[in-house]
Order: sequence, then structure tokens, then C-alpha cells
Amino acid sequence: MCGLSGEIRFDGRTADIGAVSRMTEAMHDRGPDGSGLWSLGPVALGHRRLKIIDLSEKAAQPMVDSALGLAGVFNGCLYNYRELREELRNQGYRFFSTSDTEVLMKAFHHWGPGCVERFKGMFAFAVFERDAGRLTLARDRLGIKPMYLARDAGRLRFASSLPALLAAGGVGGDIDRVALHHYMTFHSLVPGERTILAGIRKLPPATVRTVEADGTTRDHRYWQPPYTRSALPEYAGMGADDWREAVLERLRTAVRRRMVADVPVGVLLSGGLDSSLIVALLAEEGQGGLSTFSIGFQPAGGLDGDEFVYSDLVAERFGTAHHRLRVEDARLVPALERAVRAMSEPMASHDCVAFHLLSEQVAKHVTVVQSGQGADEVFAGYSWFPPLAGVAREQAADVYAREFFDRPHAAMAEVVSPEYLIGEDASGAFVRRHLEAPGAETALDAVLRLETEVMMVDDPVKRVDNMTMAFGLEARTPFLDHELVELAAACPPELKLASGGKGVLKEIARKLLPAEVVDRPKGYFPVPAVRHVDGPLLELVRDALNAPAARARGLFDRSYVERLLAAPNEHRTPVGVNVLWQLGLLELWLQAQGV
Repeated sequence: MCGLSGEIRFDGRTADIGAVSRMTEAMHDRGPDGSGLWSLGPVALGHRRLKIIDLSEKAAQPMVDSALGLAGVFNGCLYNYRELREELRNQGYRFFSTSDTEVLMKAFHHWGPGCVERFKGMFAFAVFERDAGRLTLARDRLGIKPMYLARDAGRLRFASSLPALLAAGGVGGDIDRVALHHYMTFHSLVPGERTILAGIRKLPPATVRTVEADGTTRDHRYWQPPYTRSALPEYAGMGADDWREAVLERLRTAVRRRMVADVPVGVLLSGGLDSSLIVALLAEEGQGGLSTFSIGFQPAGGLDGDEFVYSDLVAERFGTAHHRLRVEDARLVPALERAVRAMSEPMASHDCVAFHLLSEQVAKHVTVVQSGQGADEVFAGYSWFPPLAGVAREQAADVYAREFFDRPHAAMAEVVSPEYLIGEDASGAFVRRHLEAPGAETALDAVLRLETEVMMVDDPVKRVDNMTMAFGLEARTPFLDHELVELAAACPPELKLASGGKGVLKEIARKLLPAEVVDRPKGYFPVPAVRHVDGPLLELVRDALNAPAARARGLFDRSYVERLLAAPNEHRTPVGVNVLWQLGLLELWLQAQGV
């Protein structure tokens, strides 16, 4: 797990190594164990390293293989790197390190860009071919590892974080109005290639982008499960018990894969079904003395602040070395301000601060953790999924919008200033385009595909990456193992919706976990003081929305902002997001980035 950066020029000039150096240094927290720069003519690469596999300097990056004519940078982990290395050895390749980075480089040389289809893991990488002058950028199937891009007529820059591209210079702070529409619709996230800033884009998940020396590019999407059963004869005739056994076996494999490391691996144990299943399966694998970590906050607004009763049950059942972190309110606002600075993009989810504070403590004990993110999207655990059961395929977009959207397009004029409004329902069109695409059998299949391949990437996945990497902590997500996701995509929707959602996982868990954990009400990382905006947090938000930068920017209608500030906890979206916090977080983030 690391941070990568780079630049390739198309105008005949030498790459700006100073800009790449600034990008690299801006990602110090992602890779506190080392840094490196490399340049050759129009290309420069930078890297910050977090040592996970092969702790020696032989694995340092940028990695250059002069014999193969390649230079590259890599962020992530290839869980099957040992098997790939053996396969490449049999093809005549010799290795100077035991790192997965070198395996990636030689795999690229042997199989070309198609090497990504052999990788089992999370990754973003850039490989430069010296003789062809060609740069290849790639991102893993589920977008677990980030890749941000900024391009003009003369160059392309890329980095693992958006703030790193800002640090390089040359990128303005103009707001992308379509992205703002998305932010105000999709629970404060911007899906797809856009970001809230007009000059910065994202490489989509499951994509290989080839950049030629003259600047021409081509994209290849290399993975997308079909979300159907009829086209998959290997699943024909499977009953509920067969599906449960198949899911359990794939999940076992996913958890086992994510123990690959030359450093200790722990688990973020919320006490919910997903993280508890990970602990149970690791115990089943014989992982004794496993370190687990939970966090809790002070209650506020009638909401409880911790779920220790459940995490304690699991820790006791499996004999883990359990660590509780209880956060006093006095620590919350300073931590929240640091969490905002750590965000590559604005994320209003209240559990960002929980992950940030938890990661700070966890990083003192381990360098790698497994986490339960992704199970709700993959196995239909959210409240907006059941209403889609039995809905006609062509009605999926309307039902999804009613259940999920923060506000309809028509309500945008009440919130957003006229100069930032757009004349079309860009968010509705985005959803319809994805849901109407062929390859999903039912309305729910189509929505689960959208959630897993698009929405999840820019909310829970990004949240975990940003908050853990702020402390040089690598988070691994077994529920996002691509082979498990493929199986879940084919699993009949009724099995996923059973028992109030994630039914197939709950049935698996009944043989492994205490009943209190399996049948508990659905929980989240509880941060009551962020869901219920009051006291110092309210002042922080008020100051951000009234700051000179906010008034000059003029994103939001001032009378609407004043109404929110007068009643900070009365205005919520259909799924309970505090609207004042949604607006305030965006301004806090923009001001933290200096734009």
C-alpha cells in the first residue's frame, strides 16, 4: 500500500520532476517508509512506500528493470504474487526481490496489459515502456485503489490522491457543476470519472488506459460480472444450501488471501455481521492471538455511541487480543478537521471520522487490517434494496431514485445558487444509463450492479482507503474479492434479500457467530455528534459556511443556508443524512484544499 504519482508529456518537453516531487511529498502519509523519484525524457514517476511485502530496499519504487525496458510504480497488493512469480520463473524470468511489485512488472512484460486479468488483489499502477514511449495506467476491478488524473494539451499527470495533483500546480479550483449535482443527489459522493473539481478526473475501476507517446489514449474495460443466472450454466440447479456453501467457500478463500504479508494483520471489528464473520473465518484458519479493534463515541441526540456489546461478544468467542477505543467529545472536532484534510474528495459520511480516529490507534499496533466494507452492496444489505424486489426492470430507475436520492432535480434550485445549477437532471440520467444497460436480469440485479461497480467505489471503498492511509495503514476488504463478487452477482436476489438483507451471509453466520450478532438490528459506525450537529461541531460548520471563501464561491443559496443553521438537525435526506452537514462538509473540504 503506497502512493504513486507521475507525469508524461506530449509536447516535446522534459517531464517536470519538481511537480512530481511535490505530488509525491503530498502523499507522505500514504507511504511513510520511503520515497523515490525517477525520470527519463518526457516521463517522471514518484512513489511513497508503505512496507508490507519484502521489507528490503530491493522492493523500493519507482522500480526500474533496464533489461526489460520498463519503469513502474504500484499501489496495492497482489495476493497471488507468489503463484505468479513461480509461473513467470518457469517462463525464464529471474527475480532480484521477493516483492509483488517486481511480479507485476514481469507479468506486464510477459502478458502485456492483459496481465491485470491474472491479478487477484487490489491495485493501481503505471508502467512506462522505454522503447515504445508508452504509458499504461490500470486500476483493480472494484476500484479499491485510487487513480486521479489531470490532463491538458501538453501533459498528463496522475496520482493516488486528488490533493497530490493540486500540490503539483496547474489545476484550478473551478467546481464541476455536474459533479455538484451528483454530490447533492448521491449522499455526497461523485460517481464515475468526474470529481467535484472540473480539472481532475478518475480512472474508472476495471480499466486499463494506454497512453501513447503522442498523447492518444485508449481504454479497455477488462471485467464486469453479468448479474444474471440464465447465462451461467455452472449455477444451474443450485438450491439455497448450495448457494450458501458456495458463498462460504469463496469467502473463506477471500479472507485467507488477505493474510498475505510480511507484517502482522489485524481486523477492524465493529461488532456487525460482516467484520465478525471475518474474525470467525480467521479463527477457523487457526489465526491465534488475532488483534481486533473497535471504536465508540459519546451518545448524542438520543443516539448510542458504541456497539461494544457486540464486538466484545465476538472478541470473547474467538479469543482475540481486543482493543477498545472510546473517543471523548473534546477530541471529535479536531479529529474531524484532520479527517477532512485526509479526504481525497469530500465525503460527508459520518463514519469518516470514526475510521480516521480508529486508524490512528490501529496503526500503533499493526500495519495491515481486514475490514468488512462492501458486504452491504454486494449482498443487498441496505434499506433501499427490498423495495426493488419484483419491480419491473424498466421501473428500476424511478424506484431507486425514490428510495436513495437525497433530493429530486427540481429541488436543486432551492439549495444551489443559480450560477451552479444545470438545466438537466444529470444524476437521474446517470442512473438510468447504468440501470438500463444490458446484462442484469432483474431490477434488483441492475441496482446491485450499479451499487457495487459505481456507488460503492466512491463512498465506502474510498472512505476506508483515505482514512486508513492517512496513518500508513493498509486496509483489505475480503467482501470485495472479485471472485466472491462474481458469485454474489449470480446469486438469486431472493437469497440476498432474505432475513431483512444479506440473508445468505446471515445463514452462513448462524453456524459461526453468537445469535445476538447475527440477528441484531443493522448498525453503522456510530458517531452521534456528527449525525446530530451541535456545540463545537455546529460552530465549525457555521464558520465554514460563513467564511469569506464560501461567500465568494457562492455555492449555496444563502437563505437556504440560514434556514439550516437556524434548525441544524431538522433537515434530513430520505435516508437520514443531515443536510447541514452535507453542505458544510463540502465547504470544509474545499477550504482545506485551498480552492
